[in-house]
Amino acid sequence: MGCEVTVAGPPTLIPRGIESLGCEVRYELGELRDADVVYALRMQHERMDQHFVPSLREYAANYQINGRRLGAHQVLMHPGPVNRGVELSGEVVDSPQAVITMQVKAGVVVRMAVLYEVLAGSASDLRERSPRPTEPQLA
Repeated sequence: MGCEVTVAGPPTLIPRGIESLGCEVRYELGELRDADVVYALRMQHERMDQHFVPSLREYAANYQINGRRLGAHQVLMHPGPVNRGVELSGEVVDSPQAVITMQVKAGVVVRMAVLYEVLAGSASDLRERSPRPTEPQLA
């Protein structure tokens, strides 16, 4: 789609081989301000017992998106729910460039539409979409 994507985070949380999808990988947030859109993911507390990061405090110190790291021109996205103080500071969650609430609302509508199509679609819908055999042409 013409985007340049960079994945950044601790090496233990970045999937091996992700570069094969055409993205760049970084293990620090030093060039975060170069991005037009910053899309943060939720730090999953349920994974903490597997020691992917030393501690939430250390993760937040190195990878939290906060007012020092996020520029005023950047759009901030996050799928929710947000762990305030971990992956995002409260100041950026509540900032004008955060579109998290709109993103979550849109995600609900999109999931509803997909479920509707899956559950309410009928066999006739499938027949209409499948190619029909052509009738022989008389010469």
